[in-house]
Amino acid sequence: MRTFANFACIDWSGAKSERPAGLAVAQIAREGVPALLTPRPRWSRADILAWLLRLAEAKTDILIGMDLSFGLPFADRSCYFPEWPEGPRDAQGLWAMVDNICAGDPHFTASSFVGHPQGRRHFRHAKCDVGDLFEGGVGRLRVVEHHQRRTKQANSWSCFNLVGAGQVGKSSLTGMRILHRLSGRIPVWPMEPLPEKGPVLVEIYTTMAARAAGIPSGRSKIRDRTSLESALEKLGSAPPARLARYDDHSTDALMTAAWLRQAAQNKELWKPKLLTAEIARTEGWTFGVI
Repeated sequence: MRTFANFACIDWSGAKSERPAGLAVAQIAREGVPALLTPRPRWSRADILAWLLRLAEAKTDILIGMDLSFGLPFADRSCYFPEWPEGPRDAQGLWAMVDNICAGDPHFTASSFVGHPQGRRHFRHAKCDVGDLFEGGVGRLRVVEHHQRRTKQANSWSCFNLVGAGQVGKSSLTGMRILHRLSGRIPVWPMEPLPEKGPVLVEIYTTMAARAAGIPSGRSKIRDRTSLESALEKLGSAPPARLARYDDHSTDALMTAAWLRQAAQNKELWKPKLLTAEIARTEGWTFGVI
């Protein structure tokens, strides 16, 4: 465990457009107030990659949470993709595979991966379009996702499910493309050891921040200033400057940045009991789940 001077949350999106409305970035200093970073016209995934690379170049002391899954289920089948012999054996190999297959997809999207003759077999694409190796129900889950659901710390969906408002597969696959481009530039916990200095990336789940802020289950989204101020107060933070618009992506990012500042001080969160070296190498872990 180490201390950080700055914290940030990236609320991610798997939408196909260049500048999805769902992309939002907020940052907070150790003693500061959260601020929404708002480029014009809006964030693109390429913009966020460039911002992260600048942090890496400057060796900025910052912990960055990204709201997506850094890995796919592996432990249950000892592989990511049964019946795909060329499948990768660790998370970095997975990121490289996704990015390579999707090299021609614009805006860091991942349509080519879920449409790949082998890849598409593992996903639920639509109600009547289900890959023959999709296992039904909620789909395959990582160890951390099974643990989240069992202990009611969170209610994550399978990345192999691409259907419904709660699906996270598209955003996670697009995020993996960014993680591959950051290889060797910014360490990713827990796949890589926590460095003594410089930026670090962790996987986060914004709903956990909402729960910590006292927002009840089923009502995790904030779309007004009063509710945001109340949530931030519970997370030990003063409110930011007035926002032009209180959409849930912006408020999620602000609230989760403040939560990350608190959570990063908890030594227990850096050493989950179920997190083995093999799980760290292949599936990763959602920071904050113990």
